[in-house]
Amino acid sequence: MGKNTGIAWTDSTWNPWWGCTKVSPGCDNCYAETFDKRVGGDHWGKGAPRRTFGLKHWEEPRKWNHEASKTGKQHRVFCGSMCDIMDDEAPEGARERLWQLIFETPCLTWQLLTKRPQRYHRYLPKSFVFDNVWLGTTCEDQKFYDIRLPIVAADAMERGLKFWVSYEPALGPVTMRNLSMRPDWIIFGGESGHGRRPMEEKWARDLLAECQELNIPFFMKQFGGLTPNAGKKLIPADLLIHQFPAGEQ
Repeated sequence: MGKNTGIAWTDSTWNPWWGCTKVSPGCDNCYAETFDKRVGGDHWGKGAPRRTFGLKHWEEPRKWNHEASKTGKQHRVFCGSMCDIMDDEAPEGARERLWQLIFETPCLTWQLLTKRPQRYHRYLPKSFVFDNVWLGTTCEDQKFYDIRLPIVAADAMERGLKFWVSYEPALGPVTMRNLSMRPDWIIFGGESGHGRRPMEEKWARDLLAECQELNIPFFMKQFGGLTPNAGKKLIPADLLIHQFPAGEQ
C-alpha cells in the first residue's frame, strides 16, 4: 500500500481511513479485514471505529500530484484498498476531506471503488464532475453485476465520468449482455487466501471474448491462488492481458 503497490492496475493505493462493514458474499474473505487484524486492528463491522490518519498521510497524494505535474503523466491512485469510500460509518468529515483532496490533485487519476454504488448519488457533491475521477463498483457474480452496474453507470454518465467494474473475487460467471450500458473498463480477479473459493477459467475467457467484441478494455489481475502472486502465475499466456481505458495506458 502507498506509492508503491503490488496491484498491477494502478500506480498507488491510498486510503482516507481503514475499516468497513461487509455487505455481500464477495466480502466474506475480505483481504483488507485480514490484514487489519494481522497488524493489530479491529476496524470491521457495524459500529466498529474506523482507523483514521494524520496530516502526513493526507499530504502524500499532494506529493504524488507534484511529481506527476513535472512528468506530465497522470498518476493512477486506487482509493481505497482498506475501506469502502461509500461506507455509511465513515469517520466524520473524512469523505468531505477526500473530495477536497481530489480537487487539489488534478494530475492524479482517482480510481474510486465501492460495493455501495447507490451511495455515490448521496455522498458525491453535486459539483463533482472532475475528469480525473473514475467511478467504480465491484461485483462477484451476475446478480451483483446486474444490480450495481446500472447504478454506477447512471451517476458516472450524469457527471461525464468513466465508470468501471472490478469483477473480483470472481465467484460466478458474468455476462455484460443483460444490460444496455457497458463499463469503460473491467478487471477480472480470482480470490486469494487459505479460504479462497474456486473460479473457472471459462468465466475469464467468456468475458474476454465479450470485451473484444464490444471493444471494452479487459485487465486480467489474477486467478485464484494462495497469494495474489501465486494467482498471477496461474494465468495462461494468452489471458495475460493488461488493457486500460482509451487514452489511459
